Amino acid sequence: MAENVSEVLAGAAVLAAAVGFVIYAGQGTGFGGDVGRYPLKASFRSVEGITVGSDVKLAGVKVGSITDLQLNPQTYFADAEISMLDGVLLPDDSAILISSEGLLGGNFIEVIPGGSPINLEPGQEIEDTQGAVSLISLLIKFVGNGAKDAVTTTDPAADPAQP
Repeated sequence: MAENVSEVLAGAAVLAAAVGFVIYAGQGTGFGGDVGRYPLKASFRSVEGITVGSDVKLAGVKVGSITDLQLNPQTYFADAEISMLDGVLLPDDSAILISSEGLLGGNFIEVIPGGSPINLEPGQEIEDTQGAVSLISLLIKFVGNGAKDAVTTTDPAADPAQP
């Protein structure tokens, strides 16, 4: 009889841990309740590296998350819906951009507040956006310019001052 009680208690502990994990994961990905939050919208040229649940940060502090990403078939831009904390009111001239935490870090949405005295209302769109910058394309440009500079500086025929 004592074995059955210990098995039931162990099973209950595992079940409680699983339920706690599901609740924690749901809140971390934005699937939890939106109590104390309001929606905003933004349209990006590219949302590379961003998914539903990605963080929205202001001054390095998480103030919201991405709740929806859809391709707009008319503009071919990615329309994002953002869930912001109620206490964070953004001026209507604020900017929003996709930033990287570093070379090996992930991407997140960064909000840069404007100076307007008028705040965005729930459901309004942030107009000033900047999409993700591809690290690969930047490296290709850098390497391409470096190779071009090396050719022009080592080729005597390319330098008119050389005899």
